[in-house]
Amino acid sequence: MTVSIEKALELIYTNTKPKSIKIIPIEEALGFILAEDIIATHNLPPFDNSAMDGYAVKVEDSNKCVEVGCTIFAGDDFRGELKHGQAIKIMTGARIPLGTQCIVPIEETQVCQSGVKLPDNLTMSKHIRLSGEDIKKQTQLLCHGDKIDAHQITLLASQGISHIKVYKKPRVALFASGNELKMHFENVEEYQLYNTNTPTLLSRAKELGCEVEFIGTAADTLEDIHTHIKSALECDFIITSGGVSVGDADFTKEAFTAFGYEILFDKVEIKPGKPTTFGKTGDKIILNLPGNPMAAALNFELFGQSIIYAMSGVKKKFINTIDAKMKDDYKLRAGRRSLIPGYFDGEYFSVCEEFAPGMVSPLAYANAFIMVSEECSQIKKDAIVKIISTKFSFTTEKIKSLVS
Repeated sequence: MTVSIEKALELIYTNTKPKSIKIIPIEEALGFILAEDIIATHNLPPFDNSAMDGYAVKVEDSNKCVEVGCTIFAGDDFRGELKHGQAIKIMTGARIPLGTQCIVPIEETQVCQSGVKLPDNLTMSKHIRLSGEDIKKQTQLLCHGDKIDAHQITLLASQGISHIKVYKKPRVALFASGNELKMHFENVEEYQLYNTNTPTLLSRAKELGCEVEFIGTAADTLEDIHTHIKSALECDFIITSGGVSVGDADFTKEAFTAFGYEILFDKVEIKPGKPTTFGKTGDKIILNLPGNPMAAALNFELFGQSIIYAMSGVKKKFINTIDAKMKDDYKLRAGRRSLIPGYFDGEYFSVCEEFAPGMVSPLAYANAFIMVSEECSQIKKDAIVKIISTKFSFTTEKIKSLVS
């Protein structure tokens, strides 16, 4: 069944469910997706404290020489009260003593006979960090579906949270098929090729936070592909490359039928990558990509990445675009939705000088691609296009058009 890109993505999101959850310590939580809401259990700061090394004073003592009593350090449990005509020396982070109206930095005072001379411009609450001004108790800190990064871990630690519920990371199995393929650690004959698809897709799946298993390279026989499928079925998401077209040695889709393969689409209105196939066997998600390296890589960015986001439990699971200006005029053949690789410099998008479905060199140069409407035959210089990054993740909670 041939479907549009929009229908293909709809089928992916409809049929891909988030993984189950587990509880982990926050030290291990980097990159995981939160499976619960996090509510603040106490104020931050938990008490009024000094923002400077200085003196705790009263505003009405402006421009006066005041007597200096004790010194309070951060962590001291000081219970005294500040009186008029007095100053208490206080260090950054120390709790504000009762009666304090502001903090005067040390460098703004002068030594006088009985203590220190205060400036004449004192104002209420200056250099005092108030309890709860950063985080208030009972406010929501993080949401179900948020991705945990270093600064989210800061929030968790600030509340004394040691363990959180997260979604398990998707487990991805990968294998390629083709008698002509050899791995990069093997010797190739002049009629053979190195398998570049599997290392590429394996690396991208890891970059997207998956646990990845490389199953190997299958020969173009049903028996050998069956063997690889049996090993791959231990994972949640199986990605193959090659053997999905209509050639005499294209057995991949046929091989999966022996395992109850329910094909949800087997062709997409896209160039390159029309024979891309998506389906499931039981609760396992299957994505069969073309064998041509650039076609496989670009279709993974569109469909494989969407499957991983949907499976991860992340709230912002839909691919998003960035607006860019075309560096130069670009002509193309209208009639099919096309994926065009290129380089985005922060303002302009430059199309790769040469690219074709079987090439690998454009993938190393490119950091993005555009999806061009089937009606389009030319894009003018400075025209606004929607780029999809292959180096960074830009996602959104609501599905948006990806088409230029």
